[in-house]
Amino acid sequence: MAKVTLSGYIIVPEHELEKIQHALVTHITLTREEPGCIKFIVVQDDSHMHRFNVYEEFESEDAFDAHQDRVKNSDWGKIARNVERHYTIEK
Repeated sequence: MAKVTLSGYIIVPEHELEKIQHALVTHITLTREEPGCIKFIVVQDDSHMHRFNVYEEFESEDAFDAHQDRVKNSDWGKIARNVERHYTIEK
């Protein structure tokens, strides 16, 4: 199976910024521990404090799909429901 790469950014509403920053620590740790996760990077943009740049690599579509399923039912999925997502996915 081919590697899956997701790149882009999220925009966080101002009133949720602190909550998102705190929750990201656990979300990043859990994702990096997932089977098939090659790389998972989420960093706050230097010039736009509400933008977080995202880069993900998973070894297969199955690993990527498993990640997406886990996130839907996670604390992060609930906390980040209002973020604006701008992603490109390459399979």
